[in-house]
Amino acid sequence: MSNPLFDSLFGIHAGKDAPFLHLPEGRVISYAAFLGMAARLAQAVTGLGLAAGDRVAVQVEKTPEMLALYAACVQAGLVFLPLNTAYTTEELRYFIEDSGAALVVCDPAKRAALAPVAAGLGASLQTLDAGGQGSLSDLAAGQPEVFATVARRGEDLAALLYTSGTTGRSKGAMLSQNNLLSNAQTLVEAWQFTSADVLLHALPIFHTHGLFVATNVSLLAGGSMIFLPKFDLAALIRHMPQATVLMGVPTFYTRLLDCPEFTAEMAGHLRLFISGSAPLLAETHLQFEARTGQRILERYGMTETNMNTSNPYLGERRAGTVGLALQGVELKICDDSGKALPAGEVGVIEVRGPNVFQGYWQMPEKTAAELRADGFFITGDLGVMDDAGYVTIVGRGKDLIISGGYNIYPKEIELVLDVQPGVLESAVIGVPHPDLGEVVLGVLVPQRGARLDLEAIMAEVQTVLARFKHPRRLVVMQELPRNTMGKVQKNLLRAEVAALEAEA
Repeated sequence: MSNPLFDSLFGIHAGKDAPFLHLPEGRVISYAAFLGMAARLAQAVTGLGLAAGDRVAVQVEKTPEMLALYAACVQAGLVFLPLNTAYTTEELRYFIEDSGAALVVCDPAKRAALAPVAAGLGASLQTLDAGGQGSLSDLAAGQPEVFATVARRGEDLAALLYTSGTTGRSKGAMLSQNNLLSNAQTLVEAWQFTSADVLLHALPIFHTHGLFVATNVSLLAGGSMIFLPKFDLAALIRHMPQATVLMGVPTFYTRLLDCPEFTAEMAGHLRLFISGSAPLLAETHLQFEARTGQRILERYGMTETNMNTSNPYLGERRAGTVGLALQGVELKICDDSGKALPAGEVGVIEVRGPNVFQGYWQMPEKTAAELRADGFFITGDLGVMDDAGYVTIVGRGKDLIISGGYNIYPKEIELVLDVQPGVLESAVIGVPHPDLGEVVLGVLVPQRGARLDLEAIMAEVQTVLARFKHPRRLVVMQELPRNTMGKVQKNLLRAEVAALEAEA
C-alpha cells in the first residue's frame, strides 16, 4: 500500500536539484534539500512516539521549516492541524484539547502558556526554533535525510482544519488524502500549471488557500515558489518580475491598485492572477483590467470542500462571479429542503465531489446536519447560477464576515461581548471596507441604567480574541431590531448603523 498524497506531491521530486523555494534573502532550497529537511523532521516526530493517525497541532510563523513539517506529517501518516498564528492561548486550548493532539508545535513565546495544555493531554510540546527548550529542529539535526514513508489509503485523514462555528464552538473539518490530492490535480489542469511556473506566495500557510491550494498545486506541477513570510506590498512588487502566477485575497489587489509602481508592464511578467478567500468586488476586477489589461481569475472554495468553482483559464472571466463548477464537482442552488432551483433563482449552494470533506471531528450530529446522505454538502452560502453555469455569491446564510481573507463568525465575538459589565446583549455585523472587504462592528445594548465603558470592553476583547476578530468600533444602541420570532434582523441592523453613521 502506498501513500497517495506524499507520493504524488513530494515523492516524485526525490533527488531533484530543481529549485522549490526562493527565499527573500536570496537563498534557494531545492526539492532534494526540502525533502531531506522533511525526512529529518519525520524522524524527529516519530521518535517522540507518534504513530499514523495522531494529530499534530502547529502554530508557528511561516517558514520553510513549517512547510517541511507539513511534508513530514504527510510522509509519517500523521494528521496535520495548522492553526492561525493570531489565535490566543485560550483559543488554542480548545483546538488542542478537542483534537486530542499528540504533539503541539509552537513559537517559543507561547511555550510557557501552552505547557499546561499539552501536559493535560500528555502531549509533547516542541518549538521549531533551534537551540531552544524542547526544539523539534534540534531533535531533527543529524537525523538521516531519508524516511520510510508510512503507507496510507486515500480515504485516511491527512489534515484537520477548524472552522469557527455559528454557535461559538469551532468545528474540525476532516480532510482525507483523496480530498487534498484530487483538488490539487483538478486545479493544476484548470489553471494550466507546469514545472515552469513560479508562484509568488505571500499567503499564510495555516489555512486552505496558502497551504492546500497554492502549495499543493505548485508541488504537483513541479514548479517553484517565491516564499514570502507574509504579505508585504513592497516585497510583492520587488519579486513580481521573477514570478509567473500570483495567488491572493482581494486585499492584495486593492493595495496593488493603490500603488503607482504597479504598472501594466510589471503585471505583464505574470500569466495569471488568482483571487479567493473573500468576494472580489466587480469594481476591483474592472479597475485591475483597466490598469493591466489582465483579468483576475476568481474562484470559490471553503475549508470543508477545498475549491469548488473557478472562472476559466481560457474563456470568459466574468466580473462579480466565481465562475463554473470545477471538473468532477457537482454544484447546485437549492431551497431549504435540498431541491435544486432553476437558473436565475437565489438559494443555498450545495456541492458534491471528491473534494468534499469527510465530516466534522467528533461531531456526528453537526456532520449529519450539513453533509447530506447523498454526499452533497450544504455550504450555507447563498448564490445564483445563470444559464451558462456561472455562479455568483450573493450572501452568507451563517452571517459570516470575511475581512482581508479571514473568516470571522459573529457568534464567537458576541459570546465575549455579552458577558462584559453592563452589557445586556450584543450583535456583531460586518460593515463594508474599501481595502479589507468587511470589518467587524459590535453593537451593544446596555443593561437598564448601566453606562458602558467601551474602552475597557474593547481591551478585554483584545486579550481574548485574535486580532483579526477585533471590532473596529463598538456602537451603543438601546435595542436590536428583531422579527416576530425574536431573531435579531442583522440586515436591518446594518441599515440602522449606516443611518447613524450618516447622521454623525
